[in-house]
Amino acid sequence: MQLDLNLLTALDALLEEGSVTGAAARLHVTAPAMSRSLGRIRKATGDQILVRTGRSMVPTSRALAMRAQVHALVQQAHQLLSAQQELDLAALDRVFTVRWHDALTAACGTDLITAVHRQAPGVRLRLSAEPGTDDAELRRGEVDLESSAGAPTLPDIRHRLVGSDRLVVAVRPGHPLTDGPLTIERYAAAEHLTVSRRGSLRDPVDDALTTHGLERRVAAAGPTAAFALQLVLDTDLVVTLPDAVTRAARDQLGLVTLPLPLQLPEVPLYLLWHQRYDDDLPHAWLRDLATETVQALFA
Repeated sequence: MQLDLNLLTALDALLEEGSVTGAAARLHVTAPAMSRSLGRIRKATGDQILVRTGRSMVPTSRALAMRAQVHALVQQAHQLLSAQQELDLAALDRVFTVRWHDALTAACGTDLITAVHRQAPGVRLRLSAEPGTDDAELRRGEVDLESSAGAPTLPDIRHRLVGSDRLVVAVRPGHPLTDGPLTIERYAAAEHLTVSRRGSLRDPVDDALTTHGLERRVAAAGPTAAFALQLVLDTDLVVTLPDAVTRAARDQLGLVTLPLPLQLPEVPLYLLWHQRYDDDLPHAWLRDLATETVQALFA
């Protein structure tokens, strides 16, 4: 039986992307060429692989069953054919999309860009704003590296714990809370601001206060740490946020930092990426460099 192993690569792309157009873009071929490949795959397997449902396409039950095995075979083939290759950073020409929390980008973005440019001048970084949805862009290959305060639950999303950050309280100079020790009662009685890209007026601090029989008033929610810190500077609002990733911004604004009068666990910081990049040497270099840059915050 004559087998065209290139069909495995096409099949892997089709199953990952779920569309002919997406698979074609991923493999840098035309949509008609990918349609012909799908036709050959259907003939070889005796299965439709992708079937149309409305305006989209969905995998058949057999396609779902073979998806993991096909991906593993393609990855093994890449490893076999590129095992002896070495990464030439000086000649590397690639664009990486890094999606980090705004506070982390503000704290580490300049250092990461500088380090990347110094080692690999041909590499360009696209620092993307953090949206309200998770993981989908990683799975589609639209984001190369992401930050998160929680480990992913999807098996195809890899993660690395790079540090943890304690929570602190930030207020303007001369704020009433700076006069005397900050007790939990004085803290709860103040007017607060949360940082939430979804606009949530509640976070784990409220749950911790509840265990002490206390409740705070959250007057507003800000979308970014930068916005929250500026608002705190101009008002009597109080914001509670991670220490290391906001330290430079707080110092630049001249804000006063107070210890949080609550026992709360530190906030973990993870870097996430899709499993398709596990054995990708340029990506491995980027995530190692990003790890070093972020961990310098917690040194």
